[in-house]
Amino acid sequence: MIKAFVLLSFTLLSSLFAETIILADRVILKKSTRMLYLYSAGEVLYRYHVSLGQEATGAKAFEGDMRTPEGTYRLDWRQLSSRYNKSIHISYPNSKDKEYAKKFGMSAGGMIMIHGTPNMWSLSPLGDWLPMLVDWTEGCIAMSNDDMEEVWDRVLDGTPITIVP
Repeated sequence: MIKAFVLLSFTLLSSLFAETIILADRVILKKSTRMLYLYSAGEVLYRYHVSLGQEATGAKAFEGDMRTPEGTYRLDWRQLSSRYNKSIHISYPNSKDKEYAKKFGMSAGGMIMIHGTPNMWSLSPLGDWLPMLVDWTEGCIAMSNDDMEEVWDRVLDGTPITIVP
C-alpha cells in the first residue's frame, strides 16, 4: 500500500513540475540585432541569437547574393540534416521575390532554412556557439544546435515568419 502511494505521489509531482511546451504562433527575425523571437498571443516566449548570410545588409534579391531574405514567409517543412543537425525551410521566394529577380533575368534563389551548426563544430572545446558571433551562411539563419532543438520543438509547419532589417 505504501509503495503504491509513493509511486502515485511521485507520478503526480513529476507531472506538476514537467515543462509545458508552448507553441509559437509567429516567428520574428530582427536582422540588425541577430535575434530570432518566438511569439505566442503577441508575447515573446523565447529569443535566440542567430547568424545570417555573409552579406547581412539588405534583402535577398538573387541566388548567390549571400543575403538573408526580408519579408513575411511561412515555415513550411522540416528535415533532419546530416550537415546541419536539423533545419526548417522558409517559404522564400514568394511571388514578389520571383518577379523582382525576373526583371533582372536572374533567379531569386531558394532553400533558405533556419538550421543548426555543422555537427563537427560541437566537437570543438568552445562548442558551437562561438561561430554565432559572425555571419557565415549563404543566406540561411543559423543557430546553435541546442537552440535549433528548442525551435524545432516549439514551431509547427505553417507558422508565419517575418524577417525585418
